[in-house]
Amino acid sequence: MPNIPKMQKAMVFDKPNGPLEYRDIPVPTPGPDEILVNVKYSGVCHTDLHAWHGDWPLDTKLPLVGGHEGAGVVVAAGNLVTNFQIGDYAGIKWLNGSCLSCEFCKHGGESNCADAILSGYTVDGSFQQYAIAKAIHAAPIPKSCDLAEIAPILCAGITVYKALKTSGARPGEFVTIVGAGGGLGSLAVQYAKAMGLRPIGIDGGDEKAALVKKLGGEHFVDFTKSKDIVQEVIDYTEGGSHAVLNLSASSGPLNASVKYVRPMGTVVVVGLPPDAKISADVFNQVVKSISIKGSYVGNRADTDEAIDFFARGLVKVPIEIRPLNELADVFRNMEEGKIVGRVVLKCSD
Repeated sequence: MPNIPKMQKAMVFDKPNGPLEYRDIPVPTPGPDEILVNVKYSGVCHTDLHAWHGDWPLDTKLPLVGGHEGAGVVVAAGNLVTNFQIGDYAGIKWLNGSCLSCEFCKHGGESNCADAILSGYTVDGSFQQYAIAKAIHAAPIPKSCDLAEIAPILCAGITVYKALKTSGARPGEFVTIVGAGGGLGSLAVQYAKAMGLRPIGIDGGDEKAALVKKLGGEHFVDFTKSKDIVQEVIDYTEGGSHAVLNLSASSGPLNASVKYVRPMGTVVVVGLPPDAKISADVFNQVVKSISIKGSYVGNRADTDEAIDFFARGLVKVPIEIRPLNELADVFRNMEEGKIVGRVVLKCSD
């Protein structure tokens, strides 16, 4: 059995916008249906920033250890756990647990469960050396995978993969990805390409343009340079994008996307800017027969599929590895729009 310490290092805040402290806290003990994961790496998601700020109308656990893209090794398991063994690789996701018996869970909508448990929000997450997860919802990770590189797949990858499925776009069709140079977007471009779609990226700056094209983006619209984003997308796609993924944390692009989506196309909303609203005039929406859908995180099947794309080498995560105690700096860079790709924190050796 692994030697599990009684205390560990973690990043903790006691109140919204309070100091992010690198402190010692107890190592949790898994319940009968839970596993304890020695977290090696954790991706940093924009949701973690929202949780710290208290942006959403959902109370967080306080004090809170954030994080929900934790990849590591199972070091302990409850007596009811049958799907993990000590030494297995496992991922801690945003959806830490659900009831599994409500109408939503029964139909694959586990994230819509009223009793959903959320890592780094309603329970402590992965910005610590040891974290708990419900075994049934933890992600099995193949031993062939690099734990640092797969960490962002556990939220960002699953989320964009599910959104692409939600869009209903078919191979050969255009999908416009708003925020294509960020952590979510850089993965969405690759998943879209791997699924046979034709990704178009919208973002700002030459560095993000280069990244999007390197990852398989067919065309890039720079919102800092384009004279008319809507018309540029319509012209390039010869009539509008078949689908749009709104991944940006800014509210501005939402309403533009309903203008350049193709008739009978789908606008998928994923990013959650605080207090943002999306609107489309009724005549335009009816005559074009467009759909506007929200897409939340994926279920267990989506998780397995998204990880399989990564394990087969079809998706590569552009990451920057930083120490766990630099989380505050990462959040600052995130707010300033300076992060290209995804930051992954090294939580333990």
